[in-house]
Amino acid sequence: MPLSASPILQPVVALAIWTFVMWVWMYATRIPALNKLPQTNQPGADVGWTGAKLEGLIPPHIQWKAHNYNHLHEAPTVFYAIALVLAITGNGGGLNAQIAWAYVALRVAHSIWQSTINKVMPRFGLFALSSLALLALVVHAAMAVF
Repeated sequence: MPLSASPILQPVVALAIWTFVMWVWMYATRIPALNKLPQTNQPGADVGWTGAKLEGLIPPHIQWKAHNYNHLHEAPTVFYAIALVLAITGNGGGLNAQIAWAYVALRVAHSIWQSTINKVMPRFGLFALSSLALLALVVHAAMAVF
């Protein structure tokens, strides 16, 4: 099966799309919160701000979206790489594609949970389940290349 037709590429693109959904959600809530902060006349007061500096200045429920957006650039990078390995080796269909879709669904659920309710133990459960799905893909990729 050619690389472009590998079914595992669909969840890869779906997760990339979801990452940008979170990007839009983050800025749609963060920019109005930033605009509500007290303005200061000190030179350079608004230069070089980081997400860490915003902690405590912006309500936590606004920051949760930014935290999740950052999380979508951590473990999912392994997913992207492993999915490409599986696609290139011709192992991107069947069970691996199903596991990849499960991974994406769990990451979307994790995003929604973290961005709205953010209770830690259920969020950790979603993260752990997604990590097990990713581990399964890593094992299958290792079996394909070693």
